[in-house]
Parts: sequence; structure tokens; C-alpha cells
Amino acid sequence: MTLYKQHLDTITGIAETALARSGHDHLVIASGIEKIRFLDDSPYPFKANPQFKYWLPLCQHPNSWIAFTPGRKPLLVYFQPDDYWHVPPSAPQGEWTEHFDIRIIGDASEAAAHLPDPARSAIIGEADAAVGAVVPNNPAGLLAYLHYHRAYKTPYEMAQMRKAQAKAVRGHAAAEQAFRAGASEAQINAAFLAAAGHTDNDVPYNNIVALNENGATLHYQYKSFNKPAHHRSLLIDAGAEYNGYAADITRTHGNGFELYEQLIAAVDSEQQALCAQVRAGTDYRDLHLQTHLRLGGVLRDLGIVDMDPGSMLEKGVSSVFYPHGLGHPIGLQVHDVAGFSDENGSLIPRPEGHPYLRMTRTLESGMVVTIEPGLYFIPMLLADLKNRPEAKAVNWAKVEQLMPYGGVRIEDEVHCTDGDPENISRDAFAAL
Repeated sequence: MTLYKQHLDTITGIAETALARSGHDHLVIASGIEKIRFLDDSPYPFKANPQFKYWLPLCQHPNSWIAFTPGRKPLLVYFQPDDYWHVPPSAPQGEWTEHFDIRIIGDASEAAAHLPDPARSAIIGEADAAVGAVVPNNPAGLLAYLHYHRAYKTPYEMAQMRKAQAKAVRGHAAAEQAFRAGASEAQINAAFLAAAGHTDNDVPYNNIVALNENGATLHYQYKSFNKPAHHRSLLIDAGAEYNGYAADITRTHGNGFELYEQLIAAVDSEQQALCAQVRAGTDYRDLHLQTHLRLGGVLRDLGIVDMDPGSMLEKGVSSVFYPHGLGHPIGLQVHDVAGFSDENGSLIPRPEGHPYLRMTRTLESGMVVTIEPGLYFIPMLLADLKNRPEAKAVNWAKVEQLMPYGGVRIEDEVHCTDGDPENISRDAFAAL
């Protein structure tokens, strides 16, 4: 069987179990609709329901539907309007088409006539996707089960994710070149997009392209056209997408200042050591806490904070320099679902004092997670630290030297297997 057919067999099995658990006869999934801007007549960029593109590599197809009934061929209601204002979807094509009963409609309202009895259906989608009596009800238990099992990637999904990585690393290589040439944030972003084969509308998330002190803002959202007087550092967190699957990679580059280059090298070394521990049976929460100890060791070894790493963790000093979580699940969404719960939707708590960790599950074979440690010099957090007893352990002269550089973050995607982990980001860089 092809990878796609194996994937479809896997997810139909998951869907059958989810329906049996929830007491529904049919699973109906809306792709979603285009949303019009407030007081305007133009739409926002369309983003397909991730549960829809789990079944099919269709990411730009609003007003379409999937219906699955156990024992029957899955149904696809495919919206293909006559349109001379915009390019309509092409005829269904690709290997997936032979596995679906495809019904083509020219008007969105026609979908209801092809879908199963809504009273007996679990209908997944936003409220505004409703058509006729087919109104999304999003059963919580069924969704929790579907979300939970999306954490385990099929070989088909891994193939898409590796291709997304290849696109993203081409972008990162171009972005570094633009930085070295003295480009602005906007120009660096443009170089990334051109090399990755994307526009700003179809990247999986808003790229973070931060020069100098802007790297201290974790989700820096702007891309200035102004070139700074000095290109001290670039922190670029930028991704790509292939058939609906996201890549999320971060790299940090310096300009030769020794202390900052040492910081980049040290964080990179610890990041690779953490990636090597993405193994079945490892509690991701423990890996996050270990990251604090490792990064505390970096701060101590570089003479930035003179404290034992365990004390830094206990007293919250490491969180001043590393205030976010280690990473998150990734796949059809950048921050993929069910990072905090079991298959019944019951929450698995974060460690106390670590509110921003995005995953608390135990790693298992088939999962893909990001590993993204970082050290930052964030003025508001450092100002608070200065008023605490631990301030005496900080080498404030070195902190002042590093603040204009913003921070360091290194991020890869790592596939947990039955043996050694697969770092799909590093593999993609090696293949450039």
C-alpha cells in the first residue's frame, strides 16, 4: 500500500473508535469558510480546519466537507464554483481521489443534500461553517480522542513534514545570507519567503525576524524596513508548510562578538543534547526541568550568574533568562493539539512555576516535538531580578554587554522513534 493509503486506514480506524465511544454514527468535518474582514468586502487568508486536512492534502478549499461512516468509502463534498473573480479550485486530482466518493458542488448550500443525518453525526467545525441543518456540534469527548491520536504521526505524515523542513531550511540559509549582507528585518523575511517558496499569507505562522535587542521579545511581531546601524544579532523563528504540515525552526546568528558567540555555541550544544533525549518513555515535563538546569549551567560557565543551576531553578532565576517552555507538539498545526491531555481530555498538569510549557505528556514513538531552549536578556524581567536577593549573584556588566544582542534560541523538530530520535531539522540542514 502507498503511504497515503496506510495513513487513511490509520485515521479511519481512529475515527471508528471515536464514533463508537461517543455514540455517533457518522463523522462530518467542515473545511471551513472564508471570513470577511469587519466593515470590508475582502477576506482574511483562508486556513483549513486541521481535522479536515488530516484526511486530505487540501488546504485552500473552503466550503468543502468530509463525511465518514464506518464500513463505507469516505465521502468528499468538493466545492468548485464557477468564478471569474478568482481562480476556482481545479478538478480533484492526486492519489487520494480513488479512496473517496467525490461529489462536486458549485454552490456552498448544496453540501447539506450530500451529508448524512446531522442528528446522528458528530460534526466538526466552526459555527459559521453550518449549512442547512448541518450545524457543527463538536462533541468534546470525540474531539479529545481525535486530538490525542494526532500526536502519533504516520509514515505519510512524516514524509510531508520532512518536505516542509526542506523548504524551511532553504529559507533559513537565505535569511542568514541576507543578515550577513546587512539587510533589514523586512528584507531578511523577504529572502526567507522567496527561498522557502511562500508568501506571508501561507507560512504556518507569523515569522519572527528579530535583529539585535528585538530578539529579547519572544514573539516579536514586526519586521522593520529600517536597517540598524550595527547588525549585532539575528534571531529568526520561521517555518514552512507542505500539504498542510508545518515546519518550525529557529536559528540565532551573531557578528563575531566573543561572549555572544560563546553563548550561541553553548545553547546549541545543550539543545542538541536535549534533542538526543527525545525517547519513548521520557516525561516531557522532566525534559523541560532538565533544560533549566542545563541553561543554568551555561549561565554559570560563562560567568553571567554565579549560582548552582539547581538553586537557579528553585529560586526562579533561570526563568528570568529562560521564561518559556521547552517546546510543543507539531504537525498539522504549529502548536499541535493535545499536548496537555490524555485521550479522554483529562489535563496533565504543568510543573508548578512553569505556566508556559506547551506539552506535559510522556513521549512515545511516533510523536514529533520541538526542542527550543533559549537564553534572553529581557529588560522587564531583569529589572525585577535586580530587586531580589539573588541579584548579587549576577554579573551585571556581562548582562549589559549582552542586552543589545537580545537573546539566543535554537529550535529543531525531533521525531520520537522506537530507537534513536530523528532530528528532521538537522537532517534537512545537512542535505542542503
